[in-house]
Amino acid sequence: MSNAGTPPAAANNSRRNRAFAILGAVIVVGGLGYLAYWFFSARFYETTDDAYVAGNVISVTAREPATVMALYADNTQTVKRGQLLIAMDPAVANVNMQAAQANLARVVRSVRGAFSHADSFNAQLAQAQVALTQAQTDFKRRQSAAPGAVSAEELAHARANVSAAQAAVASAAGGRAQANAPIEGSGIASNPDVLTAIAQLRNVSIALGHMQVVAPVDGVIAQRTVQVGQQVAGGTPLMAVVPLDNVWVDANFKEVQLEDMRIGQKVTVTADMYGSGVKYHGKVEGLGAGSGSAFALLPPQNASGNWIKVVQRVPVRIALDPAELKAHPLRVGLSVTAIVDISDTSGPMVTAQVGPRETRGDTGTDTTAQTDALIARILAENGAAPRSGSAAQ
Repeated sequence: MSNAGTPPAAANNSRRNRAFAILGAVIVVGGLGYLAYWFFSARFYETTDDAYVAGNVISVTAREPATVMALYADNTQTVKRGQLLIAMDPAVANVNMQAAQANLARVVRSVRGAFSHADSFNAQLAQAQVALTQAQTDFKRRQSAAPGAVSAEELAHARANVSAAQAAVASAAGGRAQANAPIEGSGIASNPDVLTAIAQLRNVSIALGHMQVVAPVDGVIAQRTVQVGQQVAGGTPLMAVVPLDNVWVDANFKEVQLEDMRIGQKVTVTADMYGSGVKYHGKVEGLGAGSGSAFALLPPQNASGNWIKVVQRVPVRIALDPAELKAHPLRVGLSVTAIVDISDTSGPMVTAQVGPRETRGDTGTDTTAQTDALIARILAENGAAPRSGSAAQ
């Protein structure tokens, strides 16, 4: 007797064919969906997770040899520009300062003596000129006297007096020239010896100002290596300040991803530290001058032997929004993911910016005004007032 129903094998084949058809349709729809997604969106973005936060690590160094007396900042602490970080022992600098002040006072007094010496030669020259005029007058009067009124001997004496007076004038003029040589063309305050002493005083004042080490910029302290009581030499690294409000991202993109990458393109950055919920918005600021391997300590040598092509990566610098950095500070070295919108290719591949972005720091206490006041006081106390006499001229 024949079975009116469908055979089991045929039913299984029908269900299998239907499943394959559905799977094929899903694959085709998925492929078309991905193709549409790539065509309308994905092809306009380049992504890499080989990206890290970078920033300036500003070294704080000792400028003068000294002993550390006190520390006012430590690692992880936030400091402001100009804030005192380290106090050095100022004993030696204070002694040098006192010596420089005494030296300036001594030089001023010495130059004053030179001016007085020159004034005395001026008086001697004037006296010699008066004597010469008198001798010449006497000689002319005797020479023009009636015959027999003046003896030949007396006339010879008058002529000799004129010669002696002329020699005295020449001697006084030479002495005045010699006395005026160190001071000619300047007053006391502008004399070369005084200016040298002033320069020495300023140099010592600068060294004294370096006894207080201040923060060059706003930032966070890192890499503190100095201890209280340590004797340090000039140029010794003491600590570092990292300005976290001026960090950027170095994203290492494959060379095949750089075809449409341009300066100024928008970038979305997420950091592992905060997760995908916090997004930073930035822009491409520049492309590296070479791949990472080109600047490696041991660059690859592909000129000989077996060679296998390896896709290289080029660092791309990404500037971040300062307001977003302030809300969610990043640390140097953190891993991030960078997504670059390459839909706008109108920008240049190489930045036209001339020179680096300026990073200006505080160099310490400005003692210029205090030093100027100190110099003016020393000059006044030692009589270095403006002169109008002939010696100053």
